[in-house]
Amino acid sequence: MNAASTAPAGTVMQNANPLAENQLASQRSRAPVFVLGCGRSGTKFLYHTLLSAGGFAVYHAESNAFNLLGLRFGNLASRSNRRRLLDEYYASKLFHRTGLEPSDIDERVMEDCHNAGDFLRIVMETIARKQGVERWAESTPLHMLYLPLIKKLIPDALVVHIIRDGRDVSASLHRIGWIRPLPWDRARAFLVPAIFWRWIVSKGRHYGQAMAGDYMEVYYEDLVQNPRDTLARIGKFIAHDLDYDRIQQVALGSVHNPNSSFRGDGQETEANTIGRWKRMFTPPQVRDLESSIGSLLIATGYALETPPAERSSSLSVRFMNSLYPLYFDLKLWLKSHTPLARIADKGRMGIAESDADPEAK
Repeated sequence: MNAASTAPAGTVMQNANPLAENQLASQRSRAPVFVLGCGRSGTKFLYHTLLSAGGFAVYHAESNAFNLLGLRFGNLASRSNRRRLLDEYYASKLFHRTGLEPSDIDERVMEDCHNAGDFLRIVMETIARKQGVERWAESTPLHMLYLPLIKKLIPDALVVHIIRDGRDVSASLHRIGWIRPLPWDRARAFLVPAIFWRWIVSKGRHYGQAMAGDYMEVYYEDLVQNPRDTLARIGKFIAHDLDYDRIQQVALGSVHNPNSSFRGDGQETEANTIGRWKRMFTPPQVRDLESSIGSLLIATGYALETPPAERSSSLSVRFMNSLYPLYFDLKLWLKSHTPLARIADKGRMGIAESDADPEAK
């Protein structure tokens, strides 16, 4: 068993009144599920696992509702902003992948939508209704940064935070080049994705503490190496039957075709993605990685490779550890609170995270 499997997870709160308890269980079994985590942590794999179980609306895209749509088009309480959102949304891949017609959502969005949460719920509920199911799930990894807002606007939301060894995430992100270093740090570019992992996972765990029984953590390694027990635990949390055999038979998306950043190396199965960092990084690089993210690795149950006495870092690495979280915070603030959000690249409205640079979103 992976050591990370011992980390605490969200649990369903019990009620002493059987009738109230049954009502809560019924409500929970229809609640939307957000599958979130740092990019390259298995968010798509878990999301497609849920879809493969049946009972969820099948939508093969990230909604980008909070990290892009809700920012780019301004206050959606404004009817003109809603009209502008819909006009651009209808031309995007995000909408084309819904399988809907504009007439399916136009009137309801124009009359009942006042924020990004309303928009997401309207779109996903419409997809679910057309597919004959009662429930929907969503998986835009960067929505982790908007968890307080998501929970405020969609109070019944259940959040599954999937966490993966930050060294493996760093190896994947570094290979793809999504999280770019500042010009003077190019020689240590491999460290920047690790610091990003620490930054976004820490935020998710912090936000999750305020969500009590509506938040749980699950570990990628457990999902891959011990899927039946892990799915049973997730299924109990979200009140949904996650039958492993059915999931393997249906196998939608990345359950059938793993979304590996190492595609073409002949080792593309999900199980082979565990521990790849040991082959990717040199001992000095591992030392620098673990000096940067070691505390969070330990807190989430992962063992470190570098002995404590050798885990000291150089002044430049310590500077990076301090600078980049501030840099990421500044970019998030500028995007969320200034007009910069209005000039977001419209191309992102149709590009899944597996094809796009999350720093540009």
